[in-house]
Amino acid sequence: MPLDPLAVATAFGLIFLAELPDKTMFASLAMGTRMRPLYVWFGTSTAFVLHVGIAVGAGSLIGLLPHMAVRLVSAALFALGAVMLLRNGDGEKGAEAGARAARGFWPVYTTAFMAVFISEWGDLTQITTANLAATNGLASTAVGAAAALMSVSALALLVGRFIARRVPLRTVQRFGGLCMAGLAVWSVVEAFTG
Repeated sequence: MPLDPLAVATAFGLIFLAELPDKTMFASLAMGTRMRPLYVWFGTSTAFVLHVGIAVGAGSLIGLLPHMAVRLVSAALFALGAVMLLRNGDGEKGAEAGARAARGFWPVYTTAFMAVFISEWGDLTQITTANLAATNGLASTAVGAAAALMSVSALALLVGRFIARRVPLRTVQRFGGLCMAGLAVWSVVEAFTG
């Protein structure tokens, strides 16, 4: 089935705008200041593509996943990220050790993939993608949604790298750690109120 350019553009526009203020964008930004941005982007992009496939394929079944459990696991991962960033922000030796530990492709890829894959379950963009797939066609929605999510992640990583070049690493790590801690709290609140 050929792609419908209007459906691709609709999915891209809606998903891009919905994801911009989302916690995943801020998590990508924080990870990109500490880890190799390209490796982070591969990890987040793989998770996004998988989620788009699930949303397009499963549609409304996503809403049946246990909301509280997903949010609490997401909160734990964000809290772990906050601890790692804040701990490694203490002293030059800690910052250098953190940078070395995060250089390998597979550790960075896996961290980024898991952070996004777990935190995106039942997210607004996943639900929106499922709804769009039901009305605008599966392939067109999948292409538009995946491109939008990957673009937001790339934008966050570029901004993160720009900041990291102009601000001392310790300051960036502390700010990233505080953002991750905030996202952990936000996820816990969502678990109990959402």
